[in-house]
Amino acid sequence: MADAGGLNRFFARIAARHAKEDVVFLCIGTDCSTGDSLGPLTGTMLREKGFPNVVGSLEAPCDADRFAEMTGSIPPELVVIAIDACLGKPAHVGRFRVADGPLQPARSVGKALPPVGLYSVAAVVNEAGPKPYWTLQSTSLRRVIGMARDIAEAAARNWL
Repeated sequence: MADAGGLNRFFARIAARHAKEDVVFLCIGTDCSTGDSLGPLTGTMLREKGFPNVVGSLEAPCDADRFAEMTGSIPPELVVIAIDACLGKPAHVGRFRVADGPLQPARSVGKALPPVGLYSVAAVVNEAGPKPYWTLQSTSLRRVIGMARDIAEAAARNWL
């Protein structure tokens, strides 16, 4: 688990390997659920900061219904950094799971989407429980916006 400093170190390591033009941020989620809006919020913030390759934003979310179409449009030569919200242990809420490797989108809500990303960031926006849809709906918007901002600022600090 990483805090904002760990997220910054994660992006610094990736930025040392890949130019911003070679990276695409795949921001997964929907604007229709507070907890699951982390991806579209992050994508919008990354675009506002001037990143050239962003898939998934508030204007055009990469949700479960559009996932295959949007991931299929990513040129294969680009390095994918997948970003999504997730649920986790109470002690991990507000932290980030960063990994060299893919994430499994929509896993916390029981959907089966294919793993995606050479690198991944999963933001733990709330604690896991028996009703994941309800938990995501009742997640603090302040927390989600703050975590989206942390991701966008760490990316900008290392590539821009």
